[in-house]
Amino acid sequence: MAYDEELAGRIRELVAGEPVTEKKMFGGLSFLVNGNMAVAASGQGGLLLRVDPAESDALIAASSARLMEMRGRQMPGWLRVDADDVETKEELSAWVERGVSFARSLPPKG
Repeated sequence: MAYDEELAGRIRELVAGEPVTEKKMFGGLSFLVNGNMAVAASGQGGLLLRVDPAESDALIAASSARLMEMRGRQMPGWLRVDADDVETKEELSAWVERGVSFARSLPPKG
């Protein structure tokens, strides 16, 4: 499944004005801040985003987000959010801001 171009465009609008670069990763289109992935329009549908690993459990308990799995291993700090859960601008904006804020807090990459 290819990533959702419309969702990528909605993310692009929300990160306008941020020092963001776009890169195809994980089968989707990722938005990076200082070289760190913040959020992506996932190739599996919906969002993939990076959050503080210490907040993963609380975010999962308070929302429909779930941990990303890579090769059968759950990845704290990496969440999946279904497309149905980011249909409104407010829903999407909250997740995008969370991902961008965390990526901003990380040391810049290369």
